[in-house]
Amino acid sequence: MRTRFAPSPTGDLHLGGALVALAAYCRARVHGGAFVVRMEDLDPPRVVPGAAERILDDLRFLGLSWDEGPSVEGPYSPYVQGEAGAIYEEALGRLPTYPCTCTRAEIAASAPHEGEEGPRYPGTCRDPARRKDRPAALRLWVPEGRVAFDDLVRGPIEEDVAAVVGDFVLRRADGVFAYQLAVAVDDGRMRIDEVHRGDDLLGSTARQLLLQRLLGLPSPRYAHLPVVRGPDGERLAKRHQTQVSGSTIRELRARGMAAEEILGPLGHALGFADAARPCALAALVARADRLAPRSFVVPGGWLSAKPAVRATNA
Repeated sequence: MRTRFAPSPTGDLHLGGALVALAAYCRARVHGGAFVVRMEDLDPPRVVPGAAERILDDLRFLGLSWDEGPSVEGPYSPYVQGEAGAIYEEALGRLPTYPCTCTRAEIAASAPHEGEEGPRYPGTCRDPARRKDRPAALRLWVPEGRVAFDDLVRGPIEEDVAAVVGDFVLRRADGVFAYQLAVAVDDGRMRIDEVHRGDDLLGSTARQLLLQRLLGLPSPRYAHLPVVRGPDGERLAKRHQTQVSGSTIRELRARGMAAEEILGPLGHALGFADAARPCALAALVARADRLAPRSFVVPGGWLSAKPAVRATNA
């Protein structure tokens, strides 16, 4: 069993990320497999200096040591997406793509009925007469047909990518590789068996499976976990984490919380513990043969409107 945790270094490790990391770590360990950490730093302007190092430091604090990843080389290097450009470029060359110069406004105007993943791309630039006076993105020429998978949490799911999303971007006009391409390639080439992530990413799965199929890469199983919610029941989204103190591991550490105090409630949300009380990591691993997640509601005492003192890189 090979699992992975793939954070974006755009800020400190938040509770939602810690929940996903714990699921991946415990599932790998209970099956005697490998836990892989991969940094997804594709978009340089969004990367926060020092965030990657702080995320790794928080993982160590929680006891979530990795077998492959930054500072622990393995057979599927690099484990930092910003260093894997040649790999993504080679994959692009094996896919049916075409250049696209459409702007978001033009797409929205031609496809006004927006779904969860935005407006469906209508295939405008499939026409050879497309305009060529501005930088072009590269889109996948999506084949017709349904993509089916059996999510470990949500059950059987099917999606017709061509009908729902249309031809999607694999490399942006500024040269940045798209999330869908990089993740699909990395999960395939790293031979990941099981992917754990928030169910806000469920809509990406069919596209990634399609890319892996077209590239001849193996595909993992997926477990989309309920997103973390605050005491009011509302989703604790990233935009709220900058306003609500206590939603990151670093802030909870600064308040003196022990790793077991954080791990126990998170493990309970994954079905690895009977109660949301402090628990040792080894005890959670012992129960991780069965994944039975429930929504994690952050205890009210963890959150505060006051800014917390930042923990140092211990």
